[in-house]
Amino acid sequence: MRVAFDSRPAADPRGIGRYTRSLLAALREEAAARGGELVESTRTRRCDVFHSPWIDGAPLRPGVPTVVTLHDLVPRKRPGEYLRSGLRFRMRYLAVERATRLIVPTRAVAADVAGLLSVDERRIDVVNEAADPVFHPRDAARVAAARASHGVPEEYLLWVGGLRRPDPRKRVAALAGAPRELPLVLVGEPGQWARELDGVILAGAVSDDDLAALYTGARALVFPSDDEGFGLPTVEALACGTPVAACDVPALREVLGDRATFVECDDLAGLLAAAEAATRPAPAPPAWSWADAARATWDVYDRAVAGG
Repeated sequence: MRVAFDSRPAADPRGIGRYTRSLLAALREEAAARGGELVESTRTRRCDVFHSPWIDGAPLRPGVPTVVTLHDLVPRKRPGEYLRSGLRFRMRYLAVERATRLIVPTRAVAADVAGLLSVDERRIDVVNEAADPVFHPRDAARVAAARASHGVPEEYLLWVGGLRRPDPRKRVAALAGAPRELPLVLVGEPGQWARELDGVILAGAVSDDDLAALYTGARALVFPSDDEGFGLPTVEALACGTPVAACDVPALREVLGDRATFVECDDLAGLLAAAEAATRPAPAPPAWSWADAARATWDVYDRAVAGG
């Protein structure tokens, strides 16, 4: 089988970039193991199946069986908060509905897709995501070096995500204004709005090695999102031995089970208090790996070709 994979989102610093890079690396090994071929391309000529790992790459008129990864349906569920995205996504959702098969990261997203789009649930495949192998505990010297490099104090709480533009569901500004005792460190390339937040430490964009060290050194990861498709930073933190305090939303509960401390979405003060009270050792992350995800994804390709 020859698979065309749209690798354009690999450069994105957000979770979609992490998903694309990690899955692509594992898919290369899976292709070799199965005697298949994986090409990075947006063209479908001479390919058996095309995979778009983001909604922006979903073709309106696919010429071959097409697989699209849909990470969440937040703009569709909350159009009033994502007006510009909602307008842009209108045609994209039509393309998604025309895909041969859809990959989603959790059953929670699968339920949203089946309920909000014209997609038969039999065309939806749940393929979990995972912590990249780069995320594992670092020693004290490496943690200290990362802290010094990014102006991070010895004791801190950590938030990780995209900061170029405000995302209503992430609630970063509200988190920054909630009462706490420990400093709050935000990791991600900041836009101007983030630079204007009071009482936080902006670590900026960091390397994967530094991020693993900052995860390792944090008291806990704070995850205030009130809607998520998977929540990659939570499993990355656990892979580095760091406790997680998160808002209780269906996808996070599905992914983390009893591995995190969950707090009601309207209680950010309680979320920060739970993070400050966290103790080690943190539970191990889910055992699912990107190699597992690649095997499951290649199985989706087989189903797409058989049904397309």
